[in-house]
Amino acid sequence: MPSHKIDPNKWIDLYSDYLFNYTISRVNDRDIAQDLVQDTFFAGLKSMKNFKGEASERTWLVSILKRKIIDHYRKTNSNKGKAEVRMNYSSEESEGDWLEERVADPFDKTAEDTLENEELSGAIHRCLGKLPLKQANVFKMKTILNYETEVICNELNITPSNLWVIIHRARTAMAGCLKENWF
Repeated sequence: MPSHKIDPNKWIDLYSDYLFNYTISRVNDRDIAQDLVQDTFFAGLKSMKNFKGEASERTWLVSILKRKIIDHYRKTNSNKGKAEVRMNYSSEESEGDWLEERVADPFDKTAEDTLENEELSGAIHRCLGKLPLKQANVFKMKTILNYETEVICNELNITPSNLWVIIHRARTAMAGCLKENWF
């Protein structure tokens, strides 16, 4: 049986930047992004026993983070979502564990997860199609393909400061579009 040992003492050094960048592109608010990453680390600590080692530690943490982001939008965007999140959190004896247990195995996809991912993917592509071409390209390269800033700047012949202006505008537009068309 493979070892499923994880080392939370290294999480901040190894994963905080990646998780923050992943989150900020989805919530577009620095404080909320930091809180969600912190919540993810805390949830990971609480549910370490559920780590099966079938995916990397980072993938497992991203799975937890994705649910934290979804819950954030549910809480802020709808009364039904607020009630659903409250009910799920308070219906279990050990508060919050339902979330990490549900996402502990990223290979155990339910039909609901698959449908949700397809719907989100469709919404993202529709919103990308509404962006100006340069913004869409920069957004894809930075957020979806995870290209380094230097690579994007060289490829598109732009300065780093210009890149950050473009990516900020693209993320703002994407967040607004997704809020309207998906959440």
